[in-house]
Amino acid sequence: MLKTHACGELRKDHIGQTVTLAGWVNRRRDMGGVIFIDLRDRAGKAQIVVDSSRSAEAFAHAEQIRSEYVIQVTGVVSQRPEGQENEAMATGDIEVLVDELAVLNAAKTAPFPIDREANVDEGLRLKYRYLDLRRERLQRNLTVRHKAIKFIRDFLDKRGFLEIETPILFKSTPEGARDYLVPSRVHPGKFYALPQSPQQLKQLLMVAGYERYFQIARCFRDEDQRKDRQPEFTQLDMEISFVQRDDILDLIEALMVGMAKEVSLVPLASEEFPRISYREAMDRYGTDRPDLRFEMFLHDIGDIVEESAFQVFRDNVKAGKVAKALCVPGCGDYSRRQIDELEAIAKKNGAKGMAWMAIKADTGEIRGSIVKFFTTEQLAALTERVGAEPGDLILLSSDTRYVANIVLGALRDEMGERLGLKDKKALSFCWVVDFPLFEEEKEGDHYAPSHH
Repeated sequence: MLKTHACGELRKDHIGQTVTLAGWVNRRRDMGGVIFIDLRDRAGKAQIVVDSSRSAEAFAHAEQIRSEYVIQVTGVVSQRPEGQENEAMATGDIEVLVDELAVLNAAKTAPFPIDREANVDEGLRLKYRYLDLRRERLQRNLTVRHKAIKFIRDFLDKRGFLEIETPILFKSTPEGARDYLVPSRVHPGKFYALPQSPQQLKQLLMVAGYERYFQIARCFRDEDQRKDRQPEFTQLDMEISFVQRDDILDLIEALMVGMAKEVSLVPLASEEFPRISYREAMDRYGTDRPDLRFEMFLHDIGDIVEESAFQVFRDNVKAGKVAKALCVPGCGDYSRRQIDELEAIAKKNGAKGMAWMAIKADTGEIRGSIVKFFTTEQLAALTERVGAEPGDLILLSSDTRYVANIVLGALRDEMGERLGLKDKKALSFCWVVDFPLFEEEKEGDHYAPSHH
């Protein structure tokens, strides 16, 4: 072995021991007769001290090295001088005083910083993926992924599940996206399809009596790439026989809570997952996958606009459609350009337009082109309904229930992001239950099977 210890594992317990480390030069600082090196491997970083008075040969080598050189050092683990500890490093209490240093591989200057986070063009990162993968964040992500998969396997094994691999080359079956097709050499003119999910295969396993199956399954979908879509991805796939809905919910809830405690770098907001019906999720959040990390709910204002002079909304409500509103705190001073940006989002999600009104922070006066269609009493009722205060912005939509919810849900998500209301340091799970079998399409002229 070219190393006796990993860089990131050294602690006070190792003080006085002679160790051999190997890794990449993360950072180098030349202080004259002493050179400090942060040596990095998969386990973390350790400070290496090359003192010319301790080893002239090692110091001569250290003078030549630069970032991303691969080196091997042998030295003694020592307590850092008082006041020079680094709490930001797991190994910040110790350093290694070098007696021997060897360059295993020299390196050219990297095309982007590796020792710190930087805004790097994604194309450049992918071109030099082997360098990109050296960065601490990506190594941490892959380590967490490994630990999560290991936890899943151990958790399900203890509960009687069998991990069974299913075929990758399979028959094309109707799914939610297009299939990737693989031509058969043995059968000219015929094709295999890469599975979008092992749905039929796991059901065959249930029919065959395996009862509890799981797989860390690779899935393939030929569809346009978006932030929540990839051509290939990995999912936990499972199937259970002889259970009811609550049995499955309880199992998955225990799995997620356990995994968050053991593996995740982000804490759970709550260990109890609230259960929200599909209808409540759509009516309050405008989506069937609500973000519970911030409030800002949708409100039905149909009874108010039905009595107003706002004809478009009033006629919609009388025709059986809905009118809904969303209060956005602190955005009452939004400019026309910013309002237009929000309207573009609304139209992208199926709206014919977007109405709005804003409350001035200093006077409480309500401005907006639709204000003239409401009486003072109606405006008071509307602002009270949505919980608006001076300085707030109110966004309104009227359409079919489905479209109005989707439109305001998209605006809620956008404003939650813009205003920094989404707590990135918390996981907030919930169950959305009681899905419909069919749901109305955005165009509103037909129904389609609902996803679950």
